[in-house]
Amino acid sequence: MDPERSFHIEPVAPDDLADLLPLMRAYCTFYESEPPDEALEAMSRAFLEEGSGGTQLIARDDSGGAIGHATMLWSWDTTLAQPLAVMEDLFVTERARGAGVGAGLIEACRQLAADRGMQWLAWETAPDNEPAQRLYDRLGAQRGTWYAYRLSTNGPAS
Repeated sequence: MDPERSFHIEPVAPDDLADLLPLMRAYCTFYESEPPDEALEAMSRAFLEEGSGGTQLIARDDSGGAIGHATMLWSWDTTLAQPLAVMEDLFVTERARGAGVGAGLIEACRQLAADRGMQWLAWETAPDNEPAQRLYDRLGAQRGTWYAYRLSTNGPAS
């Protein structure tokens, strides 16, 4: 994508799902995960429902092509006693990287969170995703010191 080309970002609507799903698949592939397409679509459809606990944004170039997406979840930070948004996904197609799309998606997420009265936009990235980390540093994001953990719900925590 030519860096001089424009793009726009908007909340995902039902008509966007056909363009969103390949972006989500590419994001999953980047992180070596292969959930079924049906599960990705069900997730996106859930975000379209009122009170879903989050939203998705899609970035399109000036010809309407889908070039990136972000997924946000609404949450709370008990230590601050304030609401916050968690940017769960951020993905920009290879051809659109370097054109400001990632920064644009982050700013759109930040603004949407602020509009909802949230005090923070938080996210994680893989330790080896250095290009993304450089973007986050350029934007003035603060790198946290906490570790991320996950525990399967398919059995006892032993």
